[in-house]
Amino acid sequence: MVSVRRVNLGARVPPIGLPVTMSRTSAPSPSTDRTLAGVALMLGFCLTAPLLDVAAKLASESVPVGQITAARFVVQCVLMAPLIWIMRLSLRVERARWMALLSRAVFLLVATFCFIAAIRVMPLADALAIVFVAPFIVLLVGKFYLDEEVGPRRVAAALVGFAGVLFVIQPSFSAFGPVALFPVGTAVCFAFYILVTRGLSRQVHPVSLQFYTGLIAGLLCVPALALADGSRLEALDPVWPAGIAWVWLVGVGFFAALSHMMMTYALSMAPSATLAPLQYLELPVATLLGYLVFRDFPNVLTLIGIGIIIGAGLYMIHRERVTAMRLVTERAAPPI
Repeated sequence: MVSVRRVNLGARVPPIGLPVTMSRTSAPSPSTDRTLAGVALMLGFCLTAPLLDVAAKLASESVPVGQITAARFVVQCVLMAPLIWIMRLSLRVERARWMALLSRAVFLLVATFCFIAAIRVMPLADALAIVFVAPFIVLLVGKFYLDEEVGPRRVAAALVGFAGVLFVIQPSFSAFGPVALFPVGTAVCFAFYILVTRGLSRQVHPVSLQFYTGLIAGLLCVPALALADGSRLEALDPVWPAGIAWVWLVGVGFFAALSHMMMTYALSMAPSATLAPLQYLELPVATLLGYLVFRDFPNVLTLIGIGIIIGAGLYMIHRERVTAMRLVTERAAPPI
């Protein structure tokens, strides 16, 4: 699934930078090495994140959506715990940050639940394309509620991106009903998850952040499932997984933890302007896996919508880069 990416409005977006050209005799500079490593990690994210969606869709054939959601966070927490110990990270968190950690976990929990509920019946590419509007939501929230400086061209690009979503939703709504709107819920929650993460990412180590997100979301999920036991609520009433379903449940948590750690470290090694366009590779990978595993392939309207969303996102990246370069030039100019 969708995830965070620069953990801000460029999370699924910003502009391609080329590595520094080196002479034959000179060794690659550390910055170049780190950029290449960051690109490799981001490509790894694009390859592994859709595997999380595949595992979730396979598990949903016999396991309730709520139980899959819980597995995603419990497994992530279990995987992060040894890393906390190995890296000797402190688990102490200032009291003022707990509300932000709780909010972050809740937003991601709801986003995950909605997405798994959607892909249970929808093709992976259709649902994921809708989630890719999260950066547009972040941009509009930043402009109209956080008073961030956002130009009219980027606002227009965001609105065009929303128009692209309509191309994806229309045939999906006709085929699957209201469940086609669930990815919109994922996009909205993921956008606010990005906004909350903006502040926390500079205050809490990435591994600790992943651990606490898994821990808090798991503590919210498990009691809810226990209360729903025997209720016959299709999405929440837990079952005992049979056979290979255990593999899919563990896979959901494993690929979630692996992909998000790749993304987090990629963004610490290379500029978001270099990495963000690569994140759109997640869509063709999800499309290919959806076809190979489930024989799902987007129809013409959906493909048009995906193209519009990608085009609007890349244009928004371009405008963000132009704006950033202008600001750098203005600051570097000598006073008159």
